[in-house]
Amino acid sequence: SGLTEISEGVAESFSKHQGGTIVLNGLTEISEGVAESLSKHQGELYLGGLTEISEGIAESLSKHQGTLYLEGLNEISEGVAESLSKHQGGDLRLEGLTEISEGVAESLSKHQGIVSLKTT
Repeated sequence: SGLTEISEGVAESFSKHQGGTIVLNGLTEISEGVAESLSKHQGELYLGGLTEISEGIAESLSKHQGTLYLEGLNEISEGVAESLSKHQGGDLRLEGLTEISEGVAESLSKHQGIVSLKTT
């Protein structure tokens, strides 16, 4: 089933990867420390296994310089959306969201890059 959790030290090591893409879709939850370390990576970051994140984790991930893939989230709070809207490193991929409130939409509209949502 793959890697389901990592320590801050491992995340810090991954953050130094120069290859462009880190795929950690097996992670189902991360700490703020892990998010902070991973946010230092400059390239694509896949965290599709996360089904929920706190405002603190979103704030840390917003510092990431590259496309951020969070397709496992099916809903987010206005606070998480506000934090993610600060992400400036590339696309924000949220194709897993099944519904969003006006407040979430308003917050995400502040994002400076592409915000990708799946529509049917």
